[in-house]
Amino acid sequence: MGTEDRGNPFRVLCIDGGGMRGIYSAAYLDVLASRYASIRKVEGLDLGKGFDLICGTSTGAILACALAWDISLDKVIELYRKKGVTIFPEKVPGSLWGLVSQWFRRRKLNERGAKGLEEALDAELKDVTVRDVWDQRGIGLAIPAVEMGRHRAWVFKTPHLPNSRDRDGGYTLTQVCLASTAAPIFRSMAWLPNFDTKGAHVFVDGGLWANNPVLVGLIDALEVTNKGDEIEIYCLGTCPPPSGDIITKEEDIHRGFREWRVGALAAGVGISAQQYAYDNMAIMIGRHVDRKVRIIRFPKGDVAGALLEHLDLDETRETSMEALISQAQTDAYQALSISGRSDDEDGKAIDSLFQSMPERKKKDK
Repeated sequence: MGTEDRGNPFRVLCIDGGGMRGIYSAAYLDVLASRYASIRKVEGLDLGKGFDLICGTSTGAILACALAWDISLDKVIELYRKKGVTIFPEKVPGSLWGLVSQWFRRRKLNERGAKGLEEALDAELKDVTVRDVWDQRGIGLAIPAVEMGRHRAWVFKTPHLPNSRDRDGGYTLTQVCLASTAAPIFRSMAWLPNFDTKGAHVFVDGGLWANNPVLVGLIDALEVTNKGDEIEIYCLGTCPPPSGDIITKEEDIHRGFREWRVGALAAGVGISAQQYAYDNMAIMIGRHVDRKVRIIRFPKGDVAGALLEHLDLDETRETSMEALISQAQTDAYQALSISGRSDDEDGKAIDSLFQSMPERKKKDK
């Protein structure tokens, strides 16, 4: 594992959380992979194999596991498009009447959503375990969650670190995704029976502490590389809306259940804050280590105003899915337009990444 294997930098992909906006991330990568396959005149690219380590939080965990096991991005997109309404049967309410109507039903709605997600994941990931990814694909995987027994951060990992002791190897990728996506209010907690001992652990969403998992990726990369190695970390967002609130009157600071949409809107604040803060912390840390570290966030650019109504974490309307896919295609082509420019360092890095990415092998039918 690492730079000695391919002659390339040690490459890490970190995928943010963002609920149903994960369809944007999947569509964005799908366009880039398809276009570069065409440019290189090959049948397809194995995106997972393009990285030494893949980190993903919440909805990013689904995409990370799919890439690590070489699940077609078309299937991931269809999972969001077709199963989204099963995973989020009803949106978290933003009004008093909505809150009253769900007060006694929310538990059942979350239970239905968890069951729907588990079935959708099982259909694609089967019984593949964390250890299978490492043994058969040689790709490191790191998926943040929160363990409820102690309210401690937990990162499901392949045994790519010497001191990991293969703690998580027997968990299935489906279980890992259920743990990392278990957002309070939106979804049930995840009950994961221990695979090698009695008992179980209960988990909630890794987005509570690492919605942007770039620091997880950087720390693991530093652990497995050597002095003088080069590390490239590609951070993939989920089309977050423009952040910030204009609060002009002191009395407007007294927000309650309605203004915070029973807490749901606080998740969006956390996503925006973590993306900005963690990227910058990773860049600052990278300046003080004995390796060359580059942090590259893609895509870049502002979100169109017309897209704002489609960006709720639990938004499952077909029109919203199509809007996110369309935006992903636009942003991917913008990335392609700068990837060959000699004056854009990030563009050159993205071009090098996709030009050197292994071809996708044909699977036996």
